[in-house]
Amino acid sequence: MADQIEVKNVSFEYRLEKGAVLALKDISFSVRQSEFLCLLGPSGCGKTTILNILAGLLQPTAGEIRIGNGLLGNGEQDRGVVFQDFAQLFPWRTARHNVEFGLEIRKLDRATRERTALEFLRLVGLEKFADVYPHQLSGGMQQRVAIARSLAYNPQVLLMDEPFAALDAMTRDDMQRLLTDVWQQTKKTIVYITHNVAEAVYLGDKVIVLNAHPGTIKAELALDLPRPRDPLSEPFIASQREIMRHLRSHC
Repeated sequence: MADQIEVKNVSFEYRLEKGAVLALKDISFSVRQSEFLCLLGPSGCGKTTILNILAGLLQPTAGEIRIGNGLLGNGEQDRGVVFQDFAQLFPWRTARHNVEFGLEIRKLDRATRERTALEFLRLVGLEKFADVYPHQLSGGMQQRVAIARSLAYNPQVLLMDEPFAALDAMTRDDMQRLLTDVWQQTKKTIVYITHNVAEAVYLGDKVIVLNAHPGTIKAELALDLPRPRDPLSEPFIASQREIMRHLRSHC
């Protein structure tokens, strides 16, 4: 299967008053079409910086990135982004109108917007809450709306920055199962940031472990585990141990 994302020798420096700080150094990896990649590492390893570069919010200091057939920065590549913060939804818009936002930018007609929004709310199990405002929804339900909004305008790639980190453990487990189901139905390419080893093993086809200060790639592991994945199975636990070994070892 063809690569959907290619990251080649990417470095990034933050320009501060006291001088430049190297956040990423010589990062290279690829993501196949419909693959689920998890980026894992300690605080300060550059996970979110990588995601922001992929989203087009930051420009790399060195290196290049291709998404689909285009070089990042030369034209628009479709990317959907889901953040950790529940405030990413517009509080003055209902769930349906939040999902419609990207469709409005694309100037789709009202009937198409409504039909598409309801389709994706149904995909995340919230079609009955279409006319409810974000403050009336739980944290997990708000994240479902955010996922539906990101998918509704049919992006090539879905970028997710620890979207379930602020949720309680039971809701987080439910959201991981939901995301797996949605991913298998939509076949989207996903890049997912997490600091949770069990979450990475549950979700990912591939896990990249990062070092910190500056961020470099320490290990890249393929997870050939059957789905749905059982967190209590020996292969699942063995994969966690392998990732933990890389996280604990010194450079």
